Amino acid sequence: MEKSRKPKIKATPPMPIILLLLLCIFETGISSTADQFKVDGKVLELDESNFDLAISSLTYILVDFYAPWCRHCKLLSPQLDEAAPVLAGLKEPIVIAKVNADKFTRLASKHDVDAYPTLKLFMHGVSMEYYGPRKADSLVQYLKKFVSTDVSILISDSAISDFVEEAGTFFPIFIGFGLNETVLSNLAVKYKKRAWFSVAKDFSDEAKVLYDMEKVPALVAIHPNYKQQSIFYGPFEGEFLEDFIKQNFLPPVVPLNHETLKLLKDEKRKIVLTITADENEDQTQNLIMLLKAAASTNRDLVFGYFGLKQWEDFADKFEANEKTKLPKIIVWDGDEDYFSVIGIESLDNEDQGSQISQFLEGYRQGRTQKKTVKAPLFMGFFNSVVGIVAFFIIFIVVAMMILMVVLLIIISKDNEPVRVGSREEVDRADNSEAESSQHGPGKKED
Repeated sequence: MEKSRKPKIKATPPMPIILLLLLCIFETGISSTADQFKVDGKVLELDESNFDLAISSLTYILVDFYAPWCRHCKLLSPQLDEAAPVLAGLKEPIVIAKVNADKFTRLASKHDVDAYPTLKLFMHGVSMEYYGPRKADSLVQYLKKFVSTDVSILISDSAISDFVEEAGTFFPIFIGFGLNETVLSNLAVKYKKRAWFSVAKDFSDEAKVLYDMEKVPALVAIHPNYKQQSIFYGPFEGEFLEDFIKQNFLPPVVPLNHETLKLLKDEKRKIVLTITADENEDQTQNLIMLLKAAASTNRDLVFGYFGLKQWEDFADKFEANEKTKLPKIIVWDGDEDYFSVIGIESLDNEDQGSQISQFLEGYRQGRTQKKTVKAPLFMGFFNSVVGIVAFFIIFIVVAMMILMVVLLIIISKDNEPVRVGSREEVDRADNSEAESSQHGPGKKED
């Protein structure tokens, strides 16, 4: 009697082995990506085949869109080479990469690159325009802001001074004296790209004097680049705190020039603009102190100034020139309109503080005259270089199209077959040809 055979059962690998295999495959993929984008302090060369992978794989990456023939690109390149190893060595590494935008035009167009060089900082895959310095050491100091702690805890006077020094001069610095870090934490995350945030847990009376505090708790906003500061004594909650922070991304009184004008690009507040004869004169420095005092009690306005001597073209947009009585004071909407207060269009040398107060009172009461800025408008100043380049590109394209049309007409006429006709038709053709030769294209003078 034969014994029945048991059916063979195919052995199934244990679940831990399957998981281990999947893990090995996953780690191999990560390893290959890591090998492709090593954070070794060298500038990466990206193109259309690896750009998206690099942006998604690297947490922080600064991309230089360049053109090989661009002189400014050639000057920037060694600065990026010098900064790359320093940034790669940070606790949160920042990688520098470059893209030949002249070759990979679709990639450049996708990221709105219309000038060379264009720098863009990608953080967690999200890009932002880089408007910071381009010298290696300054570039490193600027970019450290984006990988810094949200709120730094300072426990001594020396820690405070070290923090201010290391922060540099590119961003405003907020120090909460006697405040808990939780008061600032949410806003520090929200505005991390705009400012440094810290709280001082322990400090001396000397620190209070140094930062001109009447009491604590207090939030001090420091603008190292302009040697200006503001102090907020509360309430440290809701919109009161956020409004103070947003209003102090700019210094209390902004010296206007091509660079600071960019800072006003997204500013919604109107600008109290004072035009002086020369911003470096002692009289102007005294006036700035009075404007600071006015700014501290009128935070819903931005206060700015510049000298006719320093920026004559810009002054002309507001009808200010050598024949104008200066200082001239107006309120500008940041675009195409500005307002003069009837009876106070300029400041006398005596008691300027009272005149500024009267000007602001007249403005708020509506005793104003609306005027229009001479073209170009604000965006014209901000995008002047881009605008000029765009104009010439359009001009050249249109001119080439017209030239092509003219050439096609001439070629088509030259290629017309000769017809045998009556003498009258031949005479008409001769006359027509003579007329066209009189009005035909001639040599273009340079």
